[in-house]
Amino acid sequence: MKITQLTIDMLKRGQERLEETLGQMSVSEANTMPAPLIKSVTWLVWHTARELDFQISELNGSSPLWVSAGWSEKFALDLPDDTEDWRHTPEEAAKVVVTDKKLLLDYLTASVDFVTSYLKTVKEDELAEVIDTNWTPVVTRQIRLVSAIDDAVMHSGQAVYTRRLVIGK
Repeated sequence: MKITQLTIDMLKRGQERLEETLGQMSVSEANTMPAPLIKSVTWLVWHTARELDFQISELNGSSPLWVSAGWSEKFALDLPDDTEDWRHTPEEAAKVVVTDKKLLLDYLTASVDFVTSYLKTVKEDELAEVIDTNWTPVVTRQIRLVSAIDDAVMHSGQAVYTRRLVIGK
């Protein structure tokens, strides 16, 4: 099995967990932040889709789907398009709300499909390419991919935990 296929399979597991978690909640429950420092399931799904979108668009030199496919307009959040969501305060995170869970699921699916399509084009020898020298050690394409997928899987587990805090199961 190619390492990229293993990565796709891991990403799909995280997607399934997020979809299942969101499916067990009402829109109101999904939008609920159970504590100031624990972000809502809505935020976790949105952020996961967004970070995958932005990380991969940077790797393949394209515009993020958030802008190019109109997701920014569809969500119409009271946040700038260049919001650094990984740094959101509780007040900023609370602005990420939806009235329809399908919007979240559609953006997540679009982002995962975007990543999957990209991974299918990556050659093994490209994984060692240095793409960011601003860190010590430098960041290779493989490290960036691992970071993005790890973040997505981590947030899927956080969503399960958050759901349990909100609805008790």
